[in-house]
Amino acid sequence: MAIAKAERLMNLALCLLGARRPLTKRELRESIEAYVETFGAGESHAASEDSFNRMFERDKDDLRELGLVIETVDNLDGETGYVARRDSNTLPPITLDAAEATALGLAARVWQQARLAAAASGALQKLHAAGGMPGAVPEQAGERPQSTLEPHIPAREAAFEPLMLACRDRRPVVFDYRKSNAARPERRQVEPWTLECWRGHWYLAGYDRERQAERVFRLSRITGPVRSRAAAFTASVPDQVTVRETVERWAGESATASARIRLRSGSGYPLRARALTSRELGEGWDELEIPYGHGLDAWLAEFGPDVVVLEPAELRADVVDRLRAVAKG
Repeated sequence: MAIAKAERLMNLALCLLGARRPLTKRELRESIEAYVETFGAGESHAASEDSFNRMFERDKDDLRELGLVIETVDNLDGETGYVARRDSNTLPPITLDAAEATALGLAARVWQQARLAAAASGALQKLHAAGGMPGAVPEQAGERPQSTLEPHIPAREAAFEPLMLACRDRRPVVFDYRKSNAARPERRQVEPWTLECWRGHWYLAGYDRERQAERVFRLSRITGPVRSRAAAFTASVPDQVTVRETVERWAGESATASARIRLRSGSGYPLRARALTSRELGEGWDELEIPYGHGLDAWLAEFGPDVVVLEPAELRADVVDRLRAVAKG
């Protein structure tokens, strides 16, 4: 069955590429052997028209998914014709050096979602076929290339894919968002700019319409579905560097001071990695000095009873407020 479909798709592609004018579905049905064998030709087989239409639409979508540019043209009789012009389906020579090919190979293995994994794998296969991956050996069936690097950027949140598409298509979105110190989620209307991964968490940077200001949202705090809206952006989108700086600031990476905390032994390894100083207190506790910037209170609250803030007092109060809000539900 797979071979028959592949042969049918190849014949359809060759027919569309070789046509000097747009061909109608009727002409394609009578020209491609697989269609003739399955549905017959001529007016006597009109009963099978619906089945043919469904197969043809699937085949056309499959070819477009593979990268074939198929144009739709209406002729003088009002019939719809299809053609794949050679100038629209020819790419310039692709030349990558070894470093570029390696970078693309690693990037393709980062994504773990099925949708992105399929697109990345398909792109690499096309580059291999075009000879644009120097020094790279195509993967054999059931095998993975050996490498000392195994990059992963997990994106398990259900909001990731709709937000990624909304950022790409520049479409406003609506979703319910629960702040770390809030008991209930709030409705947000956002013009999404970009998604950034920081410390293993994904953040959305965008323009909050109700607050009329830029905001950053952690995807794990988005509750329910993300709904897109067919409307234009009302605020200008800053350049990528500015957005990344905003994510960094709101994620707590721009430290302006330091804080002292007690950390339970054997826990909080991300905090230990950022510690300026560390000493053992005994009885299962250590004392750390860590950079203190915006967003640190939210991060410390995630460690629950394993962290006790010693100073400054305002940070301790913020962490206590967040924990109380979570306890209230």
